[in-house]
Amino acid sequence: MNKLVYFIILLLTAVFLRFFLTPLLEIENILIQVSSLVLIISIGAFFLLRSSAKIIEETTEILSERTKLAGGLLQSLGTAFPDMILGIVAAIVSLNLRSVDYLRAINYAIIAASTTFGSNIYNIAHATWCMYRQNKANKKDSSVLMFPGFVKGGAVTPFSKHIIKPQLAEFDTATQVLIALTLLTSFVAICMVLFGRVNIVQQNFTEDLYQLIQPIGVIVFLLSGYILFYFRKTHRKESAIQDIAKAEHFYRNKSTVLILFHLLLSGAIILFTAESMIHAIEALSYLFHIPPVITGVFAGLIGCLGEILVIHNYTVNPKGRIGDALIGVGMDNIVTTLGAAIVAMMGGIFLGGSSLIVIFVLILGMNTFLIGQVSEMKNYFILEKE
Repeated sequence: MNKLVYFIILLLTAVFLRFFLTPLLEIENILIQVSSLVLIISIGAFFLLRSSAKIIEETTEILSERTKLAGGLLQSLGTAFPDMILGIVAAIVSLNLRSVDYLRAINYAIIAASTTFGSNIYNIAHATWCMYRQNKANKKDSSVLMFPGFVKGGAVTPFSKHIIKPQLAEFDTATQVLIALTLLTSFVAICMVLFGRVNIVQQNFTEDLYQLIQPIGVIVFLLSGYILFYFRKTHRKESAIQDIAKAEHFYRNKSTVLILFHLLLSGAIILFTAESMIHAIEALSYLFHIPPVITGVFAGLIGCLGEILVIHNYTVNPKGRIGDALIGVGMDNIVTTLGAAIVAMMGGIFLGGSSLIVIFVLILGMNTFLIGQVSEMKNYFILEKE
């Protein structure tokens, strides 16, 4: 299929979700509402966001080669965009509702927070699993299934059989980025508990609320931006870039202007899709009496599909970019934290007490496991060279 035609199909589908299906959520008919939200979530997650993530993956690979910026950084700016936009859109809706329906405004604000922070749980957990299976394959020196018993999940081959291998320095950078993420996440959690407790005098509200206050949001934004800037340079050698460049690729011989235009179109598709899905998720919470934090974490899973797919693909289809993907996971979560800071500066981010603890403990726990797997992978390279 012609690439332009493909983009038009994606864009028209996103517009259809936003301007035709989304208004149906307001109709007082349970069948219409449920049908609309199922269509919005399924089409948005499994067609529009996945397709956009694939385009982002392809375009950032070429931009990394041309700009010498870290592939992980460019990858994260692309793949973190869906969950960051989901959170920001939820916050904007929350702010617009505050003078009309304060309880619904709080629900949207909780969705904003649990989407941006909750997405970090999934991609770190999946990255940890990918690295665990890669280390397993390296130890056995033979291929293993990504998901035991499921051939369709792909097979992971040991590094000894990779034609193009990641650079040792990339594992150091990945570890440093993940440590920075741990410290940043801990800072956010501590500040929310110490400075963000909010008393809500409303019916049907039984749990304490904590918010990331605006001054702390500014600090988190600056810290996140500094971390992304500090790790902006690629560690890949020129010879490795040339090896990867030999692969056939649609964007290989396209102009940078065209690539940036396609990225812009992908962003527009994600924006329309995100707005539709946020309204569908809030409707899901309202219709089935599901706590907003649960539906928000579910939205985070949808938003981080791009990053999950990238590290999965680079593990089961080795292109020497698993190091980039690892750095991208850490940076992806820093970008979403930056998005949370933007939402905080707008004044639209809340989390419940127990929800706050669970989400941040899961993020920090998964991050620790991932650092351990990266360390084991680095040791494999060191021992191989001795």
